[in-house]
Amino acid sequence: MASIERTVASIRFQPVGKIYHFDASKIDDLKAGDYVIVSTSRGRELGEVAGLLGGKNAPKGSHKPVVRRASPRELVMRRMWQSRELEATINCREKAHELGVTGIKIVRAEYCYDGSRLTFITSSEGDENIDLTPLKRVMRRSIRKTQIEFRKVGPRDVAKMICGMGACGLEERCCSRFLSEFSPISIKMAKAQGISLNPQEITGMCGRLRCCLIYEYELYAEARKHLPKRKKKVVTPRGVGKVIDVLPLKNTVVVKLEDERRVEFHKDEIEPYDELKALQKKAESPCEIHGSGECNCGNKSS
Repeated sequence: MASIERTVASIRFQPVGKIYHFDASKIDDLKAGDYVIVSTSRGRELGEVAGLLGGKNAPKGSHKPVVRRASPRELVMRRMWQSRELEATINCREKAHELGVTGIKIVRAEYCYDGSRLTFITSSEGDENIDLTPLKRVMRRSIRKTQIEFRKVGPRDVAKMICGMGACGLEERCCSRFLSEFSPISIKMAKAQGISLNPQEITGMCGRLRCCLIYEYELYAEARKHLPKRKKKVVTPRGVGKVIDVLPLKNTVVVKLEDERRVEFHKDEIEPYDELKALQKKAESPCEIHGSGECNCGNKSS
């Protein structure tokens, strides 16, 4: 009996949210843009199919199955509950203020598609755990027949949810437009690209290093492998000089010559000074047998 080819659906629960994989082998004619009901660790969720993977492209491992397609009624219900999220957020902020809960920000509220669960997204500056038990108790009394949860997220996630203009001037931040996951960003990425280390120029609206620092980092890192570093002595067609600037995307370096001139050279036009000096020394070394540097017997010392 021929085995049924496994189809894995890539599903997201927010417009530019993280992708999760579910087994869609038992759902016929599923396509990107369809809405489905899936079972997650937090209960049943309604998500959008972002893509389908099959055959060799399907991710390995076991995945929870797609339960079924979402019905029109469930889609209407989701919109109805989403329209109540702002009211729930304001209500929770007011209760937190009344209870004197400080050091935490109520970012937003998210209802499950059928209203059975309400999750409050929170954020705080430090890593300390703030006791939200009194706030949870008050919110459960305020909103009955709904499971209340609190979930803490980092500053990058907060910036993504709030949206707004980016530090670079774009009308919408990259994280809100297309970044479904955040990559680790380090200060060495800015250094490799020759970007100013002024915090105002490399910090995003979230207060962390900008996500865009990683976009071209690999190109710069690969180009720098074939170029000498700053302060390195090199030999150029115009004489010996010292590298004072590296231009990775042009595959060139700016060299300060011995006469103080500054000239830009392509990587193919320069040679490391140390290597040239070693070759000259080897050429001038005396013959081991005849003791003469001008001997052509081929018995040069190593």
